[in-house]
Amino acid sequence: MPRIFVTVLDHLRRAACCVALVYMLGFACSGWAGDPDLVPPGRVGISADKLNDALASYRQVVDSDEIRGAVLLVARRGQVVLHQPLGWANLETKQPMATDTLFRMASNTKAVVATGVMQLAERGLLELDDPIGKHLPAFDNQRCRKMTIRQLLTHTSGLRIKSLFLSPLRRKSKQYPRAPNLQIEVDRFADVGPAVESGTSFSYNNPGYNTLAALIEVKSGRPVEDFLKRHVYRPLGMRDTTHRPPRKQLDRMAVVYERIKSGDAGGASKPGAARWKVRFDQSGKMRVPFVRGSGGLVSTSSDYLKFCQVFLRMGRAGDKRILRPESVALMTRPQTRSLYSDKQLQARTRFYGLGWVVRDSGVFGHGGSEGTYVYIDPRNDLVVLVLTQSPGGKNPRDEFFEAVVAAIED
Repeated sequence: MPRIFVTVLDHLRRAACCVALVYMLGFACSGWAGDPDLVPPGRVGISADKLNDALASYRQVVDSDEIRGAVLLVARRGQVVLHQPLGWANLETKQPMATDTLFRMASNTKAVVATGVMQLAERGLLELDDPIGKHLPAFDNQRCRKMTIRQLLTHTSGLRIKSLFLSPLRRKSKQYPRAPNLQIEVDRFADVGPAVESGTSFSYNNPGYNTLAALIEVKSGRPVEDFLKRHVYRPLGMRDTTHRPPRKQLDRMAVVYERIKSGDAGGASKPGAARWKVRFDQSGKMRVPFVRGSGGLVSTSSDYLKFCQVFLRMGRAGDKRILRPESVALMTRPQTRSLYSDKQLQARTRFYGLGWVVRDSGVFGHGGSEGTYVYIDPRNDLVVLVLTQSPGGKNPRDEFFEAVVAAIED
């Protein structure tokens, strides 16, 4: 063979080896190498090796079927350094998780609804210490007279209704020609009222946030999803975020798998028996037939990151302002600390703000009952999203977040 061809072949072999090496290193470093949407972790002061170790621990719980699948996202200083899908979005059809998988965000909806309420307050349409009955006439009664908007935002309203809405829902009739809908169902809470005096204790309550969603509708004159789309999602470019599974993109929805407890499902705890059951499939089923405020949001990791970044940028997203700095500070400040005694405070490090759970460390975030959780760390200019659809499984989300923080080297 002529020498020139040998030389060319030798160069090609070396190039192929280099490509393979870059690919392996990129895989080992969580896929950031060569991905135009990611930056190397070291560029924003994060150790690539430590970040990869944190990711390896999550691979282990997915591989051992402690959770069915996850999408992990880490962003620092506005730059994404990790965006990793793991496991299955739909195990039955062998559909893997993807970076654009749609998740049922459940109670991660609450921070968005709280944002809508704050936007109305900024426009002078309401004040946080207004009685809710000033704006929703059904609540202008003796039971609810002391219940304020702020108390609904902080879960201190005294409501102790355990279900999302009272059951059964109103049926369409001459009296309720538009039933069932959000405002009709929320008005029924006023007949129940608070179980304890408003403002005296904390108790996480979904009906309170459904009431806030109705408040947005009444004060804006628009359906709550339309208001949020116009004032939050569109300005932020959250193109994949809705309040109901999108009919034309159901194949992008992750199946929600619920961990079966020991003794359930006819002996599911026996060796070799299934440990999971389908809680929500990809058919687009909703818990209630209308949009609510306590949950129901459908979003992607990339979209929800855009929302989280607003709270690290004091209400701004580029040249757009979503909230005033004062509103961001109020939402991310512990609002419920004063309800606890000094002795209780010794054992408590987390409190509720307005739509967010706030830690003593300054980190705030929120979780959803279908397996999603987000962390926002202003001190480190860091956002960590751990999105799963595996409620009840072993989910080392706090350990992962702490490992990411420990990977910061500056």
